[in-house]
Amino acid sequence: MLRKISDPPSKLYIEGNDKILNTNCISIIGSRACSKEGALIAQNFAKELALQGLTIVSGMAKGIDSAAHKGALSVNGKTIAVLGCGLENIYPKENITLYKKIVENNGAVITEYEKDVKAKSEYFLARNRIVSGLSLGILVIEAAHRSGTSVTARIAKMQNRKVFCIPHESENYRGVRNE
Repeated sequence: MLRKISDPPSKLYIEGNDKILNTNCISIIGSRACSKEGALIAQNFAKELALQGLTIVSGMAKGIDSAAHKGALSVNGKTIAVLGCGLENIYPKENITLYKKIVENNGAVITEYEKDVKAKSEYFLARNRIVSGLSLGILVIEAAHRSGTSVTARIAKMQNRKVFCIPHESENYRGVRNE
């Protein structure tokens, strides 16, 4: 799927199971500052989709991304984390344990950046094209207006990916409504 996007990464650095990149994937994305309900929705959808054999892709950020990875792992499902930094500079630091669990459970952590590259905001925006590019579609849980999540939804549309949204009440939901 990633080869079909207009600007695929020239290289990918992978820790974990590289064969997982050739599975059917769906991305679950949303706000870093998500609501408790949003995190629960992300986790539950990740569980159910993983049980159906889909690989869950996200960006391993705080909030919705972490909840999605954890949901997949809770049912021994497959998950891919796409980083906006090198494999030796995990960001956020609080997700180092999650990183290890993904790799230990036959998942993959991938990046287009050299191992020692530190996280920068522009790298996260570039990462988002990979998150959607790996997937058949993306599931948006929560998104602030003009957020990285809403940018990813636009990228997914340009990549001819399906974009799904879960309606619920949250301040973090405005970006989804406005897209």
